Amino acid sequence: MGRIVVGVDGSAGSLAALAWAIEEATFRKETVVAVQSWLPYSQVSPLESMAPVFQAGEGEAIAKDLLAEAVRKVVGDGAAEVVVEQRVFCDHPVSALLDASKGADMLVVGSRGHGGFLGLVLGSVSSQCVHHATCPVVVIRERGEGVG
Repeated sequence: MGRIVVGVDGSAGSLAALAWAIEEATFRKETVVAVQSWLPYSQVSPLESMAPVFQAGEGEAIAKDLLAEAVRKVVGDGAAEVVVEQRVFCDHPVSALLDASKGADMLVVGSRGHGGFLGLVLGSVSSQCVHHATCPVVVIRERGEGVG
C-alpha cells in the first residue's frame, strides 16, 4: 500500500490540501500521512536573534493538538475511509515535508497564494517542495484563490 504525504499547518490552504489528499488516497486505496512541523524559536526579523517560544516539550504537544484538530475539521467526527497517520516534526516545514515524503507516492501542499515578487521573496514552502521533492508534488489552492 502506498502513501500520500500532506503538509498541514491549520491554514485554509492546508486544510484544502488535506481534504484533497484524503479523497485521492481513498481512490488509490493508500495511506495519508499528515505532517505538521514546529520550531522551538521565533524570529521577528532577520536582524533579531532567535528567541525561544516554548517550554521543554510544550511545542510538540501544541503541534500534535493543532494537527489533530486540523484532521478533525476535515474528516469530521467519523472515521475517514483511509488511514490518516499524524506525524509531528521539530524542523523547518520544507525539511520536514521533504524528509517525510521520501519514498512516498505523492506530496500534497497548500498554497497561500503569494505570487509574483512576494512569492519569490518569501521562498514559499510549496515552491521549495516542488523544486526539491523526490516524488510528484501537488499544490492545492484554496477555492476562489486567483492565479498570480
